[in-house]
Amino acid sequence: MSLIKLKNNALDNLTSFEGSASLGDMVLVSSATASASASIEFTLGDYKEYKFFFVNMHPATDNVRFEMNFSIDNGSNYNVTKTTTMFQAFHSEADASNLSYEGDHDLAQSTSNQRITFDLGNGSDESFSGDLIVFNPSSSTFVKHFISTGNTYKSSNRSQNTYMAGYANTTSALTNIKFVMSSGNIDDGKILMFGLN
Repeated sequence: MSLIKLKNNALDNLTSFEGSASLGDMVLVSSATASASASIEFTLGDYKEYKFFFVNMHPATDNVRFEMNFSIDNGSNYNVTKTTTMFQAFHSEADASNLSYEGDHDLAQSTSNQRITFDLGNGSDESFSGDLIVFNPSSSTFVKHFISTGNTYKSSNRSQNTYMAGYANTTSALTNIKFVMSSGNIDDGKILMFGLN
């Protein structure tokens, strides 16, 4: 197995890959930079997999969660039924640590927004970075699986690594995805959407 090296120093400036491993047809489809944004929305298409990179997502409001939801009607409604699971590991500046399943952060056949992070701080140096993969959103046969990992500088001054996964329980094609904070605006940050076949 060969290694793949990003030729640029930051994902937001990514122009090419270097390495002998095949990447398939990974294409930068879209990107968005938040600036006191109520939400960031993307249109999904026919790629077999979409990978989103979240770069320094910073909330305007302290102690909020970064969340997402799907639409099957071109963005008119973001209320797709989801079943998910979530766990986290953290280590604080005061040297406290924990690893736990977070049952109050997952969904069971719910149309609510799915949390991607826990309580994100809005201090000038606090943010969230991570990724989300959505598998085959245009399928009219199967439910739509998704997986997210990331790290948060939490409002209680700790590093919190989050793991979330689940499925959108619909055989209708997912047409759109929306990212929001649980309260207030997305003050800053960039989201990149790649498509893979």
